[in-house]
Amino acid sequence: MLGQFIIAFREAFEAALIISVILTYLIKTGRKELTSYVWIGVFVAAITSLSLGVLLWSFYGALSEINRVLFEALSAYVAVIILTFMIYWMTLKGKTIKRDIKHRIESAITKGTIIGLVITSFIIVFREGIELVLFMTPFLISDTFGTVVGTVLGISVSFVFSYIVFIAGVKLNIEKIFFFTSILLVLIAGGLLGYGTHEFVEYLEIVGINLGWLAESAYNLNIPNDNIFHHKGIIGSIFAVMIGYTVNAEWIRVFLHVAYLLIMFPLLFFAKNKKKKP
Repeated sequence: MLGQFIIAFREAFEAALIISVILTYLIKTGRKELTSYVWIGVFVAAITSLSLGVLLWSFYGALSEINRVLFEALSAYVAVIILTFMIYWMTLKGKTIKRDIKHRIESAITKGTIIGLVITSFIIVFREGIELVLFMTPFLISDTFGTVVGTVLGISVSFVFSYIVFIAGVKLNIEKIFFFTSILLVLIAGGLLGYGTHEFVEYLEIVGINLGWLAESAYNLNIPNDNIFHHKGIIGSIFAVMIGYTVNAEWIRVFLHVAYLLIMFPLLFFAKNKKKKP
């Protein structure tokens, strides 16, 4: 639930943050009447994202058992790819996000296209919404209740934070918030990569493809399924989402998980310290 909360918070906070910037900017520049068009874009994007999520879940339910295993692996890989790009992009853009959004909105208004406000707000919310759907799909499959609760809580808290930052005028360091959550998301993405790899190994075994020693167990903690520290137990499941913890992992899963962390953490700090060229 904690990992799902962090992902939902990050995605929803990013969208709510940007929409808050747009609304605040319009109000402060005497164009409050245009805010309704922003809300239209937000509403349409939210409904569209939710609809696509329902369709994706329905698609999964219609699959055969073997294709479900493949779907779980591929959905985890897709989530990792998008998470990786999002982490890097937000680390680079954390310093200039307010300025960039204000420039984009002013450009849309200057051109006299009201539809530009609708489209801009739609794209912002829809992008985060579809990313959230893709990120949560692997977790929804393995932990439906925890994912739903974590997502609802994450979105709710993100709205509160965005209100504090831009409506109440409290000065919070957005760059530090994004960087801290990026560190957590790197750990979660590494775990997702490991989970997807485990499912992919299972799929290959079902179709008769042998990876040899790569598919053999690298370690086994011998923790029973009913133990709270099993990766499906109350405590173990939290660590499973947060850091990819499992009581039994294949060699290929371990290699890819560790390699991802070794690549992403230096890249994250490089992006944070990268100076914007004049």
